[in-house]
Amino acid sequence: MKGGLGNIMKQAQAMQENLRRAQEELAKIEVTGTAGGGVVSVTMTCRHDVKKIQVDSSLMDDDKEVLEDLVAAAVNDAVRKVEKASQEKLAGLTGGLNIPGLNLPF
Repeated sequence: MKGGLGNIMKQAQAMQENLRRAQEELAKIEVTGTAGGGVVSVTMTCRHDVKKIQVDSSLMDDDKEVLEDLVAAAVNDAVRKVEKASQEKLAGLTGGLNIPGLNLPF
């Protein structure tokens, strides 16, 4: 029993280190969400830090609400892409850890 618990602790520590490294890598990954056929784009990191917002000049004459809606849609698109990239990056982290009764969501 003692060896089994020690092994689980080693696996948990390794998984924690892998998670830390993956989070550092995710902070460097950028995704771009778009809306309105690309007239608005939002670039953000996988830590949800918005780096850039681009608005096509053709929208400057449009209604303010249209622009606001397109920015919101582009941010939401970027967030969905961040979630997908994060899920893919973190999917393999718990592969070797087998704790009975613990079903990890990845």
